[in-house]
Amino acid sequence: MLRLTWVQPEDLLGHELRQASQDGREPKAIAARWRAAGGSEAPATAGASPTPTSRYLRRLAEDLLDELADLPSTLTDDEPTDLEKIRAVCVDWPKPSPTSAASHQRLEAAWLGRATGCLLGKPVEKLPLEAIRRLAEATGNWPLTTYFTAKGVPEALLEEHPWNRRSATTSLAENIDGMPEDDDLNYPLLNLVLLQRHGKAFTTTDVARVWLDELPAGRTFTAERVAYRNLLTGLEPPHTARHRNPFREWIGALIRADVHGWTNPGDPAAAAEQAHRDATLTHTANGVYAAMFAAAAIATAATGTADVHTCLRTGLTVVPPRSRLARAVRQAIELAHEHADFDTVVDALHATYAAGHHWVHAVPNTALIAAALTHADGDFTGSVCRAVSGGWDTDSNGATAGSVAGLLAGHPAALPDRWTAPLKNRLSTSVGDFNGIGFDTLAHLTHRETHRS
Repeated sequence: MLRLTWVQPEDLLGHELRQASQDGREPKAIAARWRAAGGSEAPATAGASPTPTSRYLRRLAEDLLDELADLPSTLTDDEPTDLEKIRAVCVDWPKPSPTSAASHQRLEAAWLGRATGCLLGKPVEKLPLEAIRRLAEATGNWPLTTYFTAKGVPEALLEEHPWNRRSATTSLAENIDGMPEDDDLNYPLLNLVLLQRHGKAFTTTDVARVWLDELPAGRTFTAERVAYRNLLTGLEPPHTARHRNPFREWIGALIRADVHGWTNPGDPAAAAEQAHRDATLTHTANGVYAAMFAAAAIATAATGTADVHTCLRTGLTVVPPRSRLARAVRQAIELAHEHADFDTVVDALHATYAAGHHWVHAVPNTALIAAALTHADGDFTGSVCRAVSGGWDTDSNGATAGSVAGLLAGHPAALPDRWTAPLKNRLSTSVGDFNGIGFDTLAHLTHRETHRS
């Protein structure tokens, strides 16, 4: 029997109960009703529980999801989703600084950086932190300095902690043959299509149209899959982000933010506003802030005149300062400055967030990205390796860290050959006509969009 991931009500409810407890609602009474009826917790890692539930429990889950949505939140004022309200609480909203467009070479380094970081993280996605460390240590690759390999890993360890089954055949060092398809690269391609068709003044509805035209439903996950389903049932943005969507503060909008920053060098506010219009198709509050933070930081890095710490500070200017995301990023940056050993930083972040957050949640993952970039001082290898070594959503975190660090490096030749040569200047994707495209061509297409309004 087909168990479709990320959309079945009985699986969504457990995630929504956790989301409610995080965003200032009181879900205890509803949680008690669900458990008393025999409902189970949300799947820990997979997108669907292994066996079907009864029709009664499914109907109950649907009703309880709607009841949870109606609960009032104590965080409404501190964590708005409306752009004007976000701007109102961000007293240091950034102003544009005159700059020329990022060069083709800088943008190519950003695309390569995003691909490299993603590829590094792919084989260990979903693995616990301990497993990542042990697998790397077994091959003398800890702290991380290059791609993971299965060569030399004891069989017993591989049986205990197998690689991500979808990625090992394309992303272990001995298997890499170009950049394999991944949603962390599909979404930048989609946003490139978005800008080509609609320009920088696109609307959230335009984002939805591009998705329906170009994005196979099976290539969506978590919040994106729920929003896609909501579109097909006739809901319109921004309701697509809220209706029975417990993943609306997860990492999906963040991984779509890069193109908005790449095409607005020196204008972090414009980048953040574009990211907001994109993100609100699928996300709310902290899920949206993560995308805005990344877009603003990347727009600053794209100038070639700012160091990584300035980029991160600028990213925080578009995030409501009393939000959970802002607090997490500030804490992560402080930890990175305080501790010479990055494992200590990671352990502190996991102690704070691992128990209460899913491994794909935007808050801990954005914090980890900020910590990795800070601790590495923007160095390319240090940034992507630290981001991936911290666990959680390893490929997404590596991708965003690689994008920022690639921009800071400024040129493809500044990225170590051991990272870029295996990519063979070739990207696989199911998006449009991009399959097999080179990163140099993508840089040219992106550069062209920086000059369009």
